[in-house]
Amino acid sequence: MHAKATSNDSDDGYGIDVVLQQGSDKIAPSCPHGPTLLFEKANKGEENGRRFYACSACRDRKDCNFFQWEDEKVSEARLKAREEENRSKKPPFSHSEYISRFREFVSLPLDQRRFCVDCQVLLLPRDWDEHSSHLTLSDDITVARLRRPSLLLCPLENKKSNAQYLFADRSCHFLLDMLSTLGFRKVLCVGTPRLHELIKLRNTEGTSEAMKSMLLDIDFRYSQFYGQDEFCHYNMFNHHFFGGNEPAGVFRDFLREEEGSKVVMVTDPPFGGLVKPLAHSFRQISDTWRELQANSQAEMPMVWIFPYFFEPRIVECFSSFTMLDYQVDYDNHALYKHGKTGRKQSPVRLFTNLPARDIVLPKEEGYRFCALCERYVSSGNKHCSKCNVCPSKDGREWRHCADCGKCVKPSWQHCTTCGRCALPDHPCGRGQTGCFNCGSPRHKHRACPGKLRLQPKGKAKGPGQTTRAAAGRPAKKRSRKAHRKKPSVT
Repeated sequence: MHAKATSNDSDDGYGIDVVLQQGSDKIAPSCPHGPTLLFEKANKGEENGRRFYACSACRDRKDCNFFQWEDEKVSEARLKAREEENRSKKPPFSHSEYISRFREFVSLPLDQRRFCVDCQVLLLPRDWDEHSSHLTLSDDITVARLRRPSLLLCPLENKKSNAQYLFADRSCHFLLDMLSTLGFRKVLCVGTPRLHELIKLRNTEGTSEAMKSMLLDIDFRYSQFYGQDEFCHYNMFNHHFFGGNEPAGVFRDFLREEEGSKVVMVTDPPFGGLVKPLAHSFRQISDTWRELQANSQAEMPMVWIFPYFFEPRIVECFSSFTMLDYQVDYDNHALYKHGKTGRKQSPVRLFTNLPARDIVLPKEEGYRFCALCERYVSSGNKHCSKCNVCPSKDGREWRHCADCGKCVKPSWQHCTTCGRCALPDHPCGRGQTGCFNCGSPRHKHRACPGKLRLQPKGKAKGPGQTTRAAAGRPAKKRSRKAHRKKPSVT
């Protein structure tokens, strides 16, 4: 027997759940992105669904076509072919080889430093012939430029699997100033390379108190620029360290709070990613941190950056988290930029277990302190005396609906037929989501009373929430709320 955690990240239209196994004696098969995740496909009207393994990181099978039924017997030939496929997708160099190449690169005269744009790799003179037909950069690849690899590397553009969006400097500086003020001297950057980059730059400039930083990221290209004590090739969807025990050991060493150096984790996952697997990984990071500290009951300080409409799912996973009103913006995203108003403003927020009242949001950007809520809120977020909360999630001023008994978006109207507030052109009489099992709009299929009555004791499943499972279905079937996918780099 083993404990089983069933994700609430499901697409009830397709009846797919992700199943997180704890303490299982089963070893999940691996794809090029590390151990796969176990999913369950529920069939309408049936008690039990069929389970299968699929890639943890890619939602489109065009990007990673791994698929295996849980009860499937795999032939030796197929296992060997799979191992060969995994080996072929590994980075061309080990981390130590990348660092050795970097040291050799910076020792070259400026006119001999080249960067292959096509292969995204620093070139040494012995590599020139091999890359002679490729587009290369050879002008002013200075040490200062190498300190900002996020500007040198091309952001990946496949929005189905690995589109990269990078923090604007405004958001980076705010985060660092906030963490420094709160006394943190170590920052674990999970999928936030630009934040890691800025920490190192500030340390070089000596304009503020030094901070240590470690980057965990699935983009192995950063291995070219950061040493093994600063970067780990890592998949946040399955808590997998590429390279074996050595990087995992370096990660553990970083989490030790020696001489009072407080550690905080900052993460900006792909917005199209499943919340429960992410939360499961972050909880494992927190558990490792707790093991290394004297206080075994504490929760690791964390800042999770995600769109505001994921608040219910995140709070379900981490009840200690609060969503802040601060709007995070990105350099290379057409919509998620600071200064836009109405529905065009960035929906990305900070979720954290840090005390909300201690996080001072910039007054010059219109944020103010609400004494009743004991936190800083945006200028348009007006306190509701009936709800006794500043209710706005999207930056606009919400209004209270007496019939619903709560505050709603200003564009919504109360529908007497549906008994709730919704957009004026909503499909009247039908819920936005419903049960895959019986069709009821009042619950999800894993909370279906009919299904629960059929299940044996101990097999009941918790309530579900709508999102797309990363099981490799075509992108056109995705929920509209899953706006983007990137490889945990911002």
